[in-house]
Amino acid sequence: MKLLIIILFSIFIYNKSISQISGVVYGYDNGIKSTMQWVQIKAIHSNNYTETDSLGKFSLEIKNGFPDTLLFYSVGFYNDTLILTEELSKINLEITLYSEKILNEVVIIAKQKDYGTLKMKVINTETIGEGEIRKAACCNLSESFQTNTSVDVNITDAVSGAKKIQMMGIDGVYTQIQFENIPYLRGLESSFGLSSIPGTWIESIQITKGTGSAVNGYESMAGLINLEFKKPDKMEKFYFNLYTNNFGRAEANIDGSYKINSKLSGAYFGHGAIFNSEVDLNKDGFRDINLSKNYSFLNRWKYQGQKMIAVFGINSYYQGKTGGQIGYAPTVKSNLYGVNVEARHIDAFAKTGFMFKNKATRSLGIIYNIKYQETNALFGARNFTGLEKRAYINSIYEDQLFNSNHTLKAGLSFVYSDISQKLDSNTISKYALLKINKLEIVPGAFVEYTMKMGRLTNVFGSRIDYHSLYGLQYSPRFYAKYVLNEFIDIRVTAGKAFRTPNVIIDNISLLASSRKWLVDQTVTPEVSWNYGASIAYDFYISKRKNSLTVDFYRTQFVSQMVVDRDVSLDAIYFNNIRGKSFSNTLQMELNMALSKIFDFRLTYKRMDVEAPFNNQMAQQLMVQKNRWLAHVNYKSQNKKWEANITGVLNGKMRMKMFSQTYGAKLFDSQTAIYPTINAQVTFIHKKWNFYIGGENITNYRLKNVIIDAQNPFGNYFDATMVWAPITGITVYGGLRYTIKHENK
Repeated sequence: MKLLIIILFSIFIYNKSISQISGVVYGYDNGIKSTMQWVQIKAIHSNNYTETDSLGKFSLEIKNGFPDTLLFYSVGFYNDTLILTEELSKINLEITLYSEKILNEVVIIAKQKDYGTLKMKVINTETIGEGEIRKAACCNLSESFQTNTSVDVNITDAVSGAKKIQMMGIDGVYTQIQFENIPYLRGLESSFGLSSIPGTWIESIQITKGTGSAVNGYESMAGLINLEFKKPDKMEKFYFNLYTNNFGRAEANIDGSYKINSKLSGAYFGHGAIFNSEVDLNKDGFRDINLSKNYSFLNRWKYQGQKMIAVFGINSYYQGKTGGQIGYAPTVKSNLYGVNVEARHIDAFAKTGFMFKNKATRSLGIIYNIKYQETNALFGARNFTGLEKRAYINSIYEDQLFNSNHTLKAGLSFVYSDISQKLDSNTISKYALLKINKLEIVPGAFVEYTMKMGRLTNVFGSRIDYHSLYGLQYSPRFYAKYVLNEFIDIRVTAGKAFRTPNVIIDNISLLASSRKWLVDQTVTPEVSWNYGASIAYDFYISKRKNSLTVDFYRTQFVSQMVVDRDVSLDAIYFNNIRGKSFSNTLQMELNMALSKIFDFRLTYKRMDVEAPFNNQMAQQLMVQKNRWLAHVNYKSQNKKWEANITGVLNGKMRMKMFSQTYGAKLFDSQTAIYPTINAQVTFIHKKWNFYIGGENITNYRLKNVIIDAQNPFGNYFDATMVWAPITGITVYGGLRYTIKHENK
């Protein structure tokens, strides 16, 4: 009896120490989940083995109680483990093993930069991203370069409100501006067009220093600015921006995108700006800020097929500006001096790209653009009317030669430009034989060959264009990039370019002066050579990437239309100068990531821009010799706050000044060195951004902006000597609202 009790007790204890578990094992490979056979399974604590059958099922005894550890392993799949408890032993287990083709989880922490040099480009190219553009009170293109030193934006006069860019110290007409590789803001748009493009439409800006690529045309003499607008297939579903400032300027921007089908998507853009306040801070009787209204609209589409990509759209805008004496209105007759500018624009564009079925490296792209532009301007008693009709086409064929180290681009281009201009006869001297109406027909051909030789990449380019007025024009181009090591890139460039001057519209702000215009009897093309070199050095501090860039460029004019205001008080001379005018520009820029939340930028630029003025070589009027910029940017770790501050120290400029009595004597003068500071703070809450900021916080402004403002129709009136801000501190605020597309 005792023996029976011992046997039954032993069986009970044995059964308590042994448990049977079962389950099934699946494998996940290439997106497919299926049962796995021959998977090895080991109970580590019990030291027991088994394997799955043809259906992926298994059964295993656990001898020594819980907990225990199960190990699952199979060739070509990652091993997996399971901590087995008594509760888990009572259920049928399901285990999934993942193929070794699926990488282990990797956490990558990166910080996308909105500003910097494009390392992969052979040509020295800076990029300004959408985040960088938002740092300024950016409601149009002229306000998009406030944190950039390569491009300067200046007010042309004190009555029209026009702004122009400068690159390398020379006028913006020598810089080619493009919208996604389509020539833009040229001809009648060159003086007033910057304010027609809202900054909120722009996805990025690429700034090419030196002569641009032969593919893009013959006019890039000092640089190229390419604007990339938001793309229908990548932009937000809905975006709204509202802006206002302490002077009463109000602007609104709206855009959005929609998908028509799997291949076609579209986007719309709208902009409206208005200013109706009378501002005269210096009490000279003239408006410091023009009354203005601006309406811009853009509709674009993108088609993505298997063998073809197409982008096409329509762009239009209206601008109206009214300046001059307080109380002036263009619809009311009075003895007041007034300025009235109106511009109407519409253009249609398209870009098509074709891929070849049997060769992926081969492609053909064609760019089309037609444009209609009206620009009318009144400066006191001087009246200008202009009409421009333009057509442009550019075809680009690209293919590899031999292998990927040799690439060829070639193509044909065609430009048709019909500009009609009319200016009252009391402005331009009767002795000038100026071709005011100009029809240009320019067919052209180009080729560009890229050769990679290890660390060295060379690009040889050339254009031949036949100009209907000036005959055959040849424009060679050369670029090279040498990767010294993983930290240092060296770039060099050289090239020739030409343009035909539009004397009136290029210098229309000079109508805000009583001086006569004396123009050479013949107007010849402007031709220049540009040479330059750049060194970019990347270095790391505390595993954070920093960069130092130094570049030097020289623009040597073979011929140039030089505007000479040094000769007398009575006239402005427009002279064709050969071989004497030039621009030398040195720029140094340091970008540092001080921490995860702070970035710092320090830039210095020196510009020597000289030409013969009154038969003596001298610095160009109102061009700084030296300019310093410092920029600090902050982004909180929770991405709720952004803040930035930009300080600029503006160097001295040569200024030709009137004597106090407005007599016949002129004397040279140097302007003062002055600082400006801009700052902005942004709070981000879900779909909302709220921002507030200030411009010209130092409150530096010109007090005597207009010479002889009391006699605007007199012999000495001049509103073109503007070299510093006219208004003081500007405080602004606004909001942004964004709805993004849902990711499917």
